[in-house]
Amino acid sequence: MSLSQYLAEMKKIRLLSPAEEQNLWQAYKDQGDLDSRRRLIEHYQPLVFKVAMRWRADESAIMDIIQEGTVGLIEAVENYDYTKGVAFSIYAIHRIRGRAINYLMREGNIKYAYIEEPVDSEASALTLGDSLIDVTADTSRQAEHNYLVQQVKMALSRLPVKEQAVLSGVYLENCEPRQLAESMNLSISHIYRLQKQGVRRIRGMLSKLMQHW
Repeated sequence: MSLSQYLAEMKKIRLLSPAEEQNLWQAYKDQGDLDSRRRLIEHYQPLVFKVAMRWRADESAIMDIIQEGTVGLIEAVENYDYTKGVAFSIYAIHRIRGRAINYLMREGNIKYAYIEEPVDSEASALTLGDSLIDVTADTSRQAEHNYLVQQVKMALSRLPVKEQAVLSGVYLENCEPRQLAESMNLSISHIYRLQKQGVRRIRGMLSKLMQHW
């Protein structure tokens, strides 16, 4: 499928109302309805496209990223717990992007990556883009960068669900705290508290590593 064909298919997607989406989650998770699963994956396909278009790449690479991102979307749909109160888009975006990054690294196409969002602006202003392999760097430098980004991603994945959602929303998605508060049904003060707790945990998990970096 070409990018133009993919975009044409995207235009056919009918977006769901919050009530319709909630009913689909209940039907899939509580009753195992596979048609509801299919409709949820279809509904969130634009999220995959949004992630893919953050890379500066040719059409072939973009389609590969979209394909891999769709696998991440499917995994997110299958593992998401709608009863936790975390917006699916916030939960899914990290898995979609992670799938894309892993694919590019595996295929040796990391030169396409161009990600500017900071992972932890308080700790070191480190961005995923900074941490990915620099194709002009020597082998040891590449290995260091590769290892560091994996450690940051691992630390994020070990956070409690809500802290992970807040940090992903603030630092990876550039979401406003008020937007996160509304989507997670929490107060803004609670969002800030979760953000600080998450940053503190990541600092703790990475402290020994950074001492020797």
